[in-house]
Parts: sequence; C-alpha cells; structure tokens
Amino acid sequence: MSVDVDRTIRDVAGRVKAEIDRLTAEMTAMFSEVIPEFRHDDEVRRLMIASTASNLTAILDMLTLSISRDDITVPPAAAEYARRFAQHGMSLEALLRAYRLGEHMFMQRIIAALRRSEASADLALETTSRIGMLVNSYIDHVIEGVIDIYESERRRWDARTDNTRAAQIRAVLDTEDLDLASAEQMLATSLRGWHMAAIVWVREPVGSSIDLLRAGAEMLTPATGKHPLTVLVDEQNCWAWISSVGKPSLDAERLERDLRRRPGLRVAIGDSGAGLTGFRQTFRDAQRARNLALIADPARPLTLHSRVALASLLIDRLPDTRAWVHRVLGDLMGDDETTARLRETVQTYLEARGSLTDAAARMHVHKNTVHYRIRRAEEVLGHPLTVNRLETEVALMVSEQLGLGRRR
Repeated sequence: MSVDVDRTIRDVAGRVKAEIDRLTAEMTAMFSEVIPEFRHDDEVRRLMIASTASNLTAILDMLTLSISRDDITVPPAAAEYARRFAQHGMSLEALLRAYRLGEHMFMQRIIAALRRSEASADLALETTSRIGMLVNSYIDHVIEGVIDIYESERRRWDARTDNTRAAQIRAVLDTEDLDLASAEQMLATSLRGWHMAAIVWVREPVGSSIDLLRAGAEMLTPATGKHPLTVLVDEQNCWAWISSVGKPSLDAERLERDLRRRPGLRVAIGDSGAGLTGFRQTFRDAQRARNLALIADPARPLTLHSRVALASLLIDRLPDTRAWVHRVLGDLMGDDETTARLRETVQTYLEARGSLTDAAARMHVHKNTVHYRIRRAEEVLGHPLTVNRLETEVALMVSEQLGLGRRR
C-alpha cells in the first residue's frame, strides 16, 4: 500500500503542477477578495503572486521529489513579501490567515485531482491523509520563518521611521525661527489646536523594552480619548503628544491604575498648551516632571507637571534648594515617621487656610489631633506658624514634591 500511496502522491501532485498558473491566479484572487490587506497596488500585487507561486512550487516539489521537511526554507519571494507586508504596517494575522486559506484551497485541488484518478477509495483516503500531513508540515515550518522575517522587518522599519520622526520633532522643538506652517509640514499634522505632551520611559532596558514603551503610549488613548502622536526615541524612552481642537483632558486615576499593572513603566505629563508654542512648552514641562520623578521618587508610575511645577523648576539647583528647605524647616525635616506626619499635618493645615476642622476632614482624623500636631510642630520649628508662613508653606511643598524628607 505504501508504494501505491507514494506513486499516487507523485501522480496527483504532477496533475496539480500542470495547472499551477491557474491555481496561483485563483488563489491570489481569493486572497484579495477575502482579506482586505491583500488589495495591493500593482507592484506589491506582483510580489504577492510571486510569493504564492513560489510556495505552491515548493510544496509540489516536496510531494513529487520526496524532499525532507528539514530541507524546507521560506522561498525568497515569500520572504520578500513578508518584509513588504511589515513595511506597509499590515497585520501579521492577515498574512498567516492567507497561508491557512491557501492550504485549504490546495487540499481541495488535490482532492479534485484524486477524484479524476483511478485510485480506489482506500487508496484515495490514504493519499489524501498523507498529502494533508505533508502540506500542513510545510505550512507550519514556513510560517515559523515568515513570523521571524515579519517581526524583524517590523522592528527595523519602525526604528527607521522613529529615527526620522524623532529628528523632525527635535527640529520643531529646537528651531526658534521655525514658523507654524513649516512645523506642520515637517510633522504632517496640525499644530493649531491644544497639545499635551507625555514622556514614557522604563527604569531599566530589557529585551521587551520597546513593546513596554509602546504599551505605555497606548495607555494614553483610553486615558485621554485621543490617539497620540508618538516617537520611540531609544530603548528606554518614548515621546507622545495628545492634540485636539479643545483643551485635552486626562483621566489621571485611570492612567496611573493602568501603569501599576505594568511594573517598571513610568510616565510624565506636561501641562496643556496651544499652538506651536504650546507644543514645545508642554514637552519642556513633561521633561521637568520626568527629571523630578527620577530624583524624588523613581518608583512613582505617573508624575503630572501640574502637581510638581514649582519643585521641577528647582531641580537644577537641588543642593541650594535642599539647604534652603532645611534652613526654613529645621528639625521638622527629620526623616522619622512621627516628624513626617507633623510635616503632612502642617502642610494640610496651611492649605486649609488655618482651619482645624477642614484639615481634620482632609486627613480623616479628629480636630484635636490636628491641634495637638500643630502645637508640636510649632515647638519643633521654634516659632508659631504665623511667622514666616509663606516660606514655611513653600518649603513644605518643595520638600514633599522633591522627596527631601523621605527616608532613602
């Protein structure tokens, strides 16, 4: 039976090979009809036809010449088509779907050829089973290679695209005499509305850093309701801008919640700004917020410039800032838990405009507890809070934002 099966496989494969041009045309027409990504221009369509023909030829050669699975490689035309698919940003899923649809059509053609043969029912079933196993083995093996080719090309193409875009964005950010129309032409986007910049970064570069950065940029979409303009700067940093006609809104709680699900991912957000000036300013805000986060609290997943604006201006003068804060607050800068609680209470009390009741409500403690802590803080400071009140409030704010009183 085995000899008969081998002979029948060669005979049936030979019949299909005689009609390979017709089969190629029917198969590529089916791809274009069923899979939207396969509706190419003439140049790419010719490559798709060559890819399909080369795979069919390789399969038929395998059946007629008994080629081993270990000797199977991705045909050059199919490899180039996978690269072109990646360059055009089309999905890998669509490409793999075509391979499975093609496998099904090929097997239908084999079965039709067997019906026209004089093979018995048992021989036809055995031949169909053997050909199905061989073809499936070929498809699986080639798909593994196609996936590697596609993903490698996608990474290479993305890097080249990002490098170009990064250079264009840097030119828009740094060229002072660049007018609005020229900036819009360089970025191929409107800069006339409002903008909010974000910097996404990872603490340590790992093998999956690029994917992690892209995931962080994608989190901006549900948090703002807008798709960002993004550029991958390097394996640790990604820049993004949310742009809209009206002032962008941000669901900071949602963004922070999403970030906590991806440890190691960090985001800094700048204040919204309008026009070309706003496009630049919001990015500078995001940069300062990121610089502050790296110094004050590297584990913080989300840093908003709007919440750390004052302290972010002092990053470049950190030693002087630290000395001034210690000079104003004195022993109230102790890093023990009790002193940290006193600082928090004084800051809340001052923000509540000296209201014990409001401060107690904000801290969820009794009013007498706030009163006691305020008296204790005044003893530590050596003077009432009414003395140097503004300096004390600013020093407390800067200390909290920069993490100066936090135990390292």
